[in-house]
Amino acid sequence: MRERQFGTTDLRVSPLGLGCNNFGGRLDPAAARSIVHAALDAGITVFDTADIYGMRGGSESILGEALGARRKDVVLVTKFGLAMDEEGQLKGGSARYIETAIEASLKRLKTDWIDLYYLHRPDPATPIEETLRALDSLIAQGKVRYIGCSNMSASQIVEAQRISQANGLQRFIACQDQYNLLSRQIEVEIIPAMEAHRLALIPYFPLASGMLTGKYAFGAPIPAGTRMSYKRYSDRFLNDENFRIVESLRAFCTQRGRSLLQLAFGWLLSKPYVGCVIAGASAPEQIYQNVAAIDWRLNSAEMIEVDRLTTKHKEPSFKTS
Repeated sequence: MRERQFGTTDLRVSPLGLGCNNFGGRLDPAAARSIVHAALDAGITVFDTADIYGMRGGSESILGEALGARRKDVVLVTKFGLAMDEEGQLKGGSARYIETAIEASLKRLKTDWIDLYYLHRPDPATPIEETLRALDSLIAQGKVRYIGCSNMSASQIVEAQRISQANGLQRFIACQDQYNLLSRQIEVEIIPAMEAHRLALIPYFPLASGMLTGKYAFGAPIPAGTRMSYKRYSDRFLNDENFRIVESLRAFCTQRGRSLLQLAFGWLLSKPYVGCVIAGASAPEQIYQNVAAIDWRLNSAEMIEVDRLTTKHKEPSFKTS
């Protein structure tokens, strides 16, 4: 894969990254290792995890073991902030907690530094200036290269960037948010805020948990073991309107000799503010399929047509022919 510059940083990244949230959960260490090695062989250089993934620490530990000496060849991304204990004490964006969270992640990942460290979710109990000062200190110590935010509102992004600039602190350089052809809500406020402050976007759920691969059909049983067999994903994406849009997009792709998978990736990577697209995989074969599907860059007419097809409205139900 041809690498690209990541936002305003000096990082060079593969356009496709590997999401490691299944490691230590749906995927045991052996399965995860085979996926990591397939990703490395395919030219993927961005590996995205979080301390919370894999039942609190499992994903980071498995990824650290699997990368081994190849850690120096990749852009390693992790997150902090969500509760790492049953009591909900080990969480948040306080300076005290960040100091312990980074050390725990570094140990699990078997590394001396994190390339991109995200605040996983805003912490209403901690002033953002305290969080930013703690993260600035991590960069000064060489433990973190760049910092980012996830799941922040537009106003929270703007305020964080204002505080960083006013106090001479390292600023967020990227946002990670849900964004795909079926979930475009962030275009209203968050993306304009990001563009104004020159942040790169890292979309999660780029395939809408499989809806944009074409594997699910309206009215058909959900295959066992897939993401949509879990209520948290099916509630998010399985609805009549989304099935209607997917069928429209499928026809759009067929007319051009393309696949839904190519469209899902190509549409995102045609956006200038997208730094890298993170996609998970449950088998090495999925890695190869994803890598083979990222080369389509839509022209302006195609982007306009896709915008039209993905506009949501209030038609109550999906109709089959």
